[in-house]
Amino acid sequence: VFYPIGYGADPTGHNDSADAIQSALNDAFDDPNLKEELIPGIKDLGGAVIDLQGGAYKISKPISFPPSGGGGLLVKDGSLRASRGFPADRFLVELLSPKSGNGIFYEDVRFKDVLFDSGFSGGGVLAVDTARTQITSCYFLNFTTQGVLVQGGRDAFIQSCFLGQRPTVGGGVGEKDYSGTAIDLAGNDNVVTDAVIFSSAIGVVLRGQANMLRNIHTYNKERIFGGIGILVRAFADYNRITDCFVDYNSIVLEDPRFIQITNSFFLGYANVVLKAVKGRLEALSITDNFFRGIDMAPVVELQGEFTEVRDVAVERNQAWNSTVKSTSAKTVLARKGTKWVADFSKVLLFPDKIEYFQYSFLVKESSRMPIHAATAVAGNKVVVESEGVADAVVSVVVDQCNPI
Repeated sequence: VFYPIGYGADPTGHNDSADAIQSALNDAFDDPNLKEELIPGIKDLGGAVIDLQGGAYKISKPISFPPSGGGGLLVKDGSLRASRGFPADRFLVELLSPKSGNGIFYEDVRFKDVLFDSGFSGGGVLAVDTARTQITSCYFLNFTTQGVLVQGGRDAFIQSCFLGQRPTVGGGVGEKDYSGTAIDLAGNDNVVTDAVIFSSAIGVVLRGQANMLRNIHTYNKERIFGGIGILVRAFADYNRITDCFVDYNSIVLEDPRFIQITNSFFLGYANVVLKAVKGRLEALSITDNFFRGIDMAPVVELQGEFTEVRDVAVERNQAWNSTVKSTSAKTVLARKGTKWVADFSKVLLFPDKIEYFQYSFLVKESSRMPIHAATAVAGNKVVVESEGVADAVVSVVVDQCNPI
């Protein structure tokens, strides 16, 4: 166990502690008795601990993990606060090797019960080319860039954390001016779970693949002020969002491919926005969510034109005071006549697109079964006609992307 106080760090925050904490970290990496490795080439630090002992330390420059790399280290129990003049383009703690881009350099580095206060200058934690990094029960405040930025690497776990640019419990003064991103995942196979994001322009942005977001509450900035709860960039494929609470902002998906959103709750202005960049949309599932909206806004909204749409399922979503949009629908028309028009234009998500349909034609016992057929499928409407007058019940089922 390495105690920064023993290296001269000031737990009261009156004096700068950057050099003292850096020295403690360097010694943890430099122990000559450590011979084992984790991933080949990464020194196993043997479960070393940087114990902040509940101190609140001011730092004037980033705490930089040694460029040689290593793993098996815990930083715990204290506060790191940027002092005046901290570099605006840096992070309080940086896991960054000059050789980044050529493999993994840090493994099994853990942060637990640490408050990161960026002092409105820079970000909280930067993790580049790391494997199995864990950030647990931490608190991120006053960042201007990102609270946490993960670049490259894989399998970072961010769990049971609170993140906000400014301290608030919602509806804070100056909310329209919130900026920055709480969590930026530009890597693959990462997990964020049980997190609350209470102030920032963007809650979580996904720029990598196969990430998992679960049990996240985003009330970081209202949509009417330009806030986004979760942003999935184009080409960020195979990402899953489940059991989240999207609170007065939106999930925005750019040209989504292989994205799943399920079992989540959307409140107020919150919805899902499908934003066309190149106009391609493939393998998207938005199912089994609940929307409690305002002014009958659509639960799923299109921005721009999608010219290529395949394997999309938007269905089984419940809504109150919102307009349900779906890629599948059904209706029953019971009347006497020769023409039945099933109009799905108010419920179907994509304009003038019905790929598959089925209909059944049931006449009452006293009526003769006439010759009948579907005579038109256009404008998200299905037209069924008969040769003679019939007292009939016509049921129609449609889907915009998937075979029925």
